[in-house]
Amino acid sequence: MRITLAGGRIAARESGAGEPLVLFHSLLADAASFDRIAGPLAERFRVIVPDLPGFGGSEAVAGGLEAVADRMAEALRDLGGQPSVLGNGFGGFVALQMAIRHPGLAHRLILADCGACFSEPGRQAFRTMAAVSREKGLGALSETAMRRLFAPDFQAANPALMQDRLAAFLRTDPTVFHAACDALAGLDLRPDLGKVDMPVLVLVGEQDEATPPPMSRELAAGLPDARLTILPGCAHVPQLQEPERFLAAMASFLDEQVPVAELAPTEA
Repeated sequence: MRITLAGGRIAARESGAGEPLVLFHSLLADAASFDRIAGPLAERFRVIVPDLPGFGGSEAVAGGLEAVADRMAEALRDLGGQPSVLGNGFGGFVALQMAIRHPGLAHRLILADCGACFSEPGRQAFRTMAAVSREKGLGALSETAMRRLFAPDFQAANPALMQDRLAAFLRTDPTVFHAACDALAGLDLRPDLGKVDMPVLVLVGEQDEATPPPMSRELAAGLPDARLTILPGCAHVPQLQEPERFLAAMASFLDEQVPVAELAPTEA
């Protein structure tokens, strides 16, 4: 079912019933990147998958990551109660910023493949992507974007999925992409991690090149109530690459009530 939130400025899909669970997608992906886990999750939760501002049917917002986080806080307030939030990649940064700026809004956080601050090489990667896309268009970043999402061997083994994910990336509004790159290049949320007043599960793919495991280790160490799980063999969007393993990693954190295959993640 399609719904709108935040005064009609956020478009979302809703399925299932129960405790609300909201899924924030990555910058290099879209809401469809949760398609492989939304169905199983909807057997236990009321699953809401919004388009982040400027993506899909959601209106863009000016003002950087803080403004995006504030808009998504409006959307969560429309849902009522205290939803749990899963954010992947850019969606994880949005969810983290939202938790810092809006205490008590969410019940639990799952931050998949993100962090609190990039290294200087990581910052430069976003500056370069913004510059290349401004000069040559998003198509010039096709290879880079897919490499940041998936390891090369997975790409080679899944050509149809790669075509689908590349098409999703190329639908991104360039202005929104540039603004997100600029925001992530300057991001440092480490001083504010102590403000996150809820339990957090930090997940990261072992092979993630975009937001590598050391970022997640630092994030988990800086949060008041967090645990870290490393997903072996996965890259930046593990919910697409290994959905059963991803769900298994979520299960105990979400009261072990998510129907999953019996796959045990590696914990660190």
